[in-house]
Amino acid sequence: MKAFRILTLAAALGAGLTAVAEPFTLTVQLDWVAEPEHGGFYQAQAKGFFAEEGLEVTLIPGGPNAFVMPKVATGQADIGQADSTSTLLQQAEGLPIVQFAAVFQDDPSGLLVNAESSVYDFADLEGKTIIARPEWAFLAYLKEKRGLNFNIVPTNYSITAFLAGKEAIQQGYSIAEPYHIAKAGGKKPRFLATWDADFRAYAVLVTNRRFARQHPAELKAFLRAYLKGWRDYLEGDPTPAHEAMKAANPNNTDEFMAASRQLIIDGKLVTGRDADGGPANIGRLDPARYARQIEQLEDLKILTPGKITAERAMTTEFLP
Repeated sequence: MKAFRILTLAAALGAGLTAVAEPFTLTVQLDWVAEPEHGGFYQAQAKGFFAEEGLEVTLIPGGPNAFVMPKVATGQADIGQADSTSTLLQQAEGLPIVQFAAVFQDDPSGLLVNAESSVYDFADLEGKTIIARPEWAFLAYLKEKRGLNFNIVPTNYSITAFLAGKEAIQQGYSIAEPYHIAKAGGKKPRFLATWDADFRAYAVLVTNRRFARQHPAELKAFLRAYLKGWRDYLEGDPTPAHEAMKAANPNNTDEFMAASRQLIIDGKLVTGRDADGGPANIGRLDPARYARQIEQLEDLKILTPGKITAERAMTTEFLP
């Protein structure tokens, strides 16, 4: 079991040292390669906020095959980053994880639409082809609740197909792909946000239920540092995080990271888009929003009624 390990007094005296606490080690599995969407993590690490809380945190970059949920469920990682929708569905299947803090108050996944496309709103998706993850619940939501019919082509996470045709539509992050599309010579795409269709998911932090039971003080310490990291990254000098992310992901450029960070700020993704949004909302989770999301997934018949509740899915006990 992990624990704060204290040098014994005898050993400390024998070595002529003062007894000190060794840092508690934590492993965090990120959902994607190191980019500004992880700014809070890297700022907290680079500026020593985790260390100040007595933590030694290892950040593991992700990618298309990050397998965040299985790693957290089996203890290969202590904390993981995911989206609340996919997490709810896996929790309902019995995965022993709990959602305990927000990364983004609104998951920035949505639909990228070519600047020259005939698609301006969700209704215009009728009969179109969308490049996306087939299991993305938002697609089922559009078909069921908006009555839309469209084709789905599995994404390979490349923008090549999107650049190839003016009617291309692709799932993407509002804070990443638009920059890369413009940089590759395309025009800035339009973005159809899930929240504009009343489908509001969080980007979240998850942990193993057993780990949460055994290490509540360490999770609270982690969140104090993490939330401080996000606020410092958004309001202060982001250079420490950007240098760390360049070391972790050589594809990062100063221009991209500055642009992506500004999109996070302008979109109020971390602080919240609602009227009560602001720095105090960093990391916060709302049980009422979870209840609403669960209801939507049950209506879509992709979540069995009663399999998961807001009270079971998430907790706010570790937030400051």
